[in-house]
Amino acid sequence: MSVSHDGLLESHLRAQRSSGRKLLVPYITGGFAGWTDAVRAAAANGADAIEIGLPFSDPVMDGPMIQLASEQALARGANPTSILNELRTIEVDIPLAVMCYYNTVHSAGNERFAHSLKDAGVSAAIVPDLPLEEAYEWCANADDAGIETVMLAAPTAPQERLPRILERCNGFVYAVGLLGVTGERDELAGTATKLAARLKALTDTPVLIGVGVSNAEQAVEACTVADGVVMGASVMRRLVEHDADAVGEYIGEVRKALDAHVAMK
Repeated sequence: MSVSHDGLLESHLRAQRSSGRKLLVPYITGGFAGWTDAVRAAAANGADAIEIGLPFSDPVMDGPMIQLASEQALARGANPTSILNELRTIEVDIPLAVMCYYNTVHSAGNERFAHSLKDAGVSAAIVPDLPLEEAYEWCANADDAGIETVMLAAPTAPQERLPRILERCNGFVYAVGLLGVTGERDELAGTATKLAARLKALTDTPVLIGVGVSNAEQAVEACTVADGVVMGASVMRRLVEHDADAVGEYIGEVRKALDAHVAMK
């Protein structure tokens, strides 16, 4: 039986932030071989929440590594129902969020999908291809089911658009670090911290930078401004090339670097 998180992702992240901690949210592709062990390993080694990706055949935001993981998960027969059923078997004491494309939501129906997340112990949903202007129906059903909707803010967003995104957002604000797909980069994009600063000036909701945060050093750099980071491709590379233990070791390494950064301030 999974832990029920009761839609409390934001309150959990706020509490962790209040304790002086920088927030670390790894992304793991649901349905990939060893993914449930990777979730457990990440939780045991310092993750503050975990983002579970529901693989999709046309992942417009995902780069090569996560696309590869999604293709392999789909080849193993993974689907939203099987992944949510497996989530029920994972006992971790941190909130879980699901990342999926709106086609997955639409196929199931907004209300049904929101309740299926809740029943599986999921706290929040991230739907990157659902624009703010078209999100009302999903958000209303998610709210009714107790699912928080994490909204994304792009570095190209005009200043007047940010308050509208923030008004609808709960859980945390996903500050997209750079234009383009997910993937590891040699350095953190300058747009990442600039966007995080714009958002932090407007909201007390936790602001996390995702897309292009590729190692512990870049995570620390991002957290000089942001409240935390979402890390996907670098996490999944460890699972694809190695195993769940490698994921746990990597999350522990990033956690140690973030904690050392806080201690030095």
